[in-house]
Amino acid sequence: MNLRRYLPILDWGSRYGRETLANDLLAAVIVTIMLIPQSLAYAMLAGLPPQVGLYASIAPLIAYAIFGTSRTLAVGPVAVVSLMTAAAVGNVATQGTPEYLGAAVTLAFLSGLFLLAIGLFRLGFLANFLSHPVISGFITASGLLIAASQLKHLLGVPAGGDTLVEIGAELAGSITGINLPTALIGVAGLAFLFWVRRGLQPLLQRFGLSPRTSSMLAKAGPVLVVAASTVAVWALDLGAAGVRTVGAIPKGLPQVTLPPLDPAAWVALAIPALLLSVVGFVESVSVAQTLAAKRRQRIDPDQELIALGASNLGSAFSGGFPVTGGFARSVVNFDAGAETPAAGAYTAVGIAVATLFLTPLIRDLPNATLAATIMVAVLSLVDLKALARTWSYSRADFAAMAVTILLTLGMGVEAGIIAGVGLSLALFLYRGSRPHVAIVGRVPGTEHFRNVLRHQVETVPGIITVRVDESLFFANARYLEDTVYDLIAKDPSIRHLVLMCSAVNEIDASALESLEAINARLKDAGVTFHLSEVKGPVMDRLQRSHFLQSLTGEVYLSQHEAIQRLKVQTLTQKPSDPGFNLGADI
Repeated sequence: MNLRRYLPILDWGSRYGRETLANDLLAAVIVTIMLIPQSLAYAMLAGLPPQVGLYASIAPLIAYAIFGTSRTLAVGPVAVVSLMTAAAVGNVATQGTPEYLGAAVTLAFLSGLFLLAIGLFRLGFLANFLSHPVISGFITASGLLIAASQLKHLLGVPAGGDTLVEIGAELAGSITGINLPTALIGVAGLAFLFWVRRGLQPLLQRFGLSPRTSSMLAKAGPVLVVAASTVAVWALDLGAAGVRTVGAIPKGLPQVTLPPLDPAAWVALAIPALLLSVVGFVESVSVAQTLAAKRRQRIDPDQELIALGASNLGSAFSGGFPVTGGFARSVVNFDAGAETPAAGAYTAVGIAVATLFLTPLIRDLPNATLAATIMVAVLSLVDLKALARTWSYSRADFAAMAVTILLTLGMGVEAGIIAGVGLSLALFLYRGSRPHVAIVGRVPGTEHFRNVLRHQVETVPGIITVRVDESLFFANARYLEDTVYDLIAKDPSIRHLVLMCSAVNEIDASALESLEAINARLKDAGVTFHLSEVKGPVMDRLQRSHFLQSLTGEVYLSQHEAIQRLKVQTLTQKPSDPGFNLGADI
């Protein structure tokens, strides 16, 4: 067994040097500063104690450094996965109880097992069946749902709900109970964070800082809000005025934890864990591939599954919740100059130091500040303009995106992602079942054949060429049969039908039976059935069947050759020949 395949650290670790170490350490410092408030915020979003977010940012990063193939992906708690965690765990336990934390640990453990199994069996391609419009719609809806769910912390009012309607109704009923100091902190923090994203970098550049340095400082904006709001709460004793804070956070590293052996909870969390694994993998791999392409590097999706599985198992065994690769922190890691996954391991050390020594400093950190941090992060994921772009390009994809958004907002994240998976598969099967089929002719003066409806082409009387632009399989085999029979029925003068297979990459057993049926019925109708431009692998499989022995016509290397030879046969064939005894009733 090639250990380097499953342990990429053996590859890049053998070339690790001082310069790489310096770059990774710098990136780790920057990401650590960014990750501390994010970890606390996403733990709150998942309905968990804030220290759990820190725990989920230590062991997973070390595990990914060992098994991951992306040089710059930063693993940890992310908004969408945290929301899905809250939705799944909330169905089996009450928030704030030990059972709730145990269920979150179980969810991370199950997610890790699913990811690990899918990676070991190299089934990462299954994630390709989730269409981009569906994923985009789900992330947009989740961003809106997360932002709405944080308004209660931003305003200091009690409100719950799993859907946009429920959250809106709860907020409307609590609007008179807004805590003014909390609202001032939350709104001010929100406004500052939005300004930081757009205005701080140009301001710093006007003071002479380089674009890279100013960008790094701008991305550390949440740390300024955390520090300022924490000092304000402590100095003005705003806790006495009703401002809710994260409170006392236990110091120390996480203890080794095992998921509770509760069969009922495991069964209830199995499907949510699988859905969470798929969404986390798609998000993580998308980010990793984008960043790798910028440096002309590559990642191995199946090994990424193993790495994410190990990361989630690490989170579970250290008392954390599900994690995946985050977009914002990965971009920061990339921009900060991280060269290897070791930067993530150094970040884990930084988080560990924070849990040992810095937790007393964030006791007075207001929940409103964490809510503002979450809202700014997730609203950047909302892309409502994608609806208009998708509508103008594909009505079917727009319908899938719109339904995913509406179901996620109206029924919750689990219903939204299940509907998204179902719609993606339904669209795939629908499109595959109705392939583009064209009658083609020769472009004058060339050997190229194009659609007769789109180009000025030459055709030969008595010969019709059908090009199918799809592999032939069980879902579209009958459609091809019906198309061929309709063409023959409409034109009794046809003596030869050529199926142009230039776009056919595979013919499965169902499609083979359909080809045999077409061959038999065309023979009864006095029409000779031919194939052209059959690809090598497809021809190899056809030669292992009896189809070629029963084929009434020939298999031609090119469509041009087919027309040249059949034109001669058609011109020399007499009206009394069998080929002219066309059956009218087919």
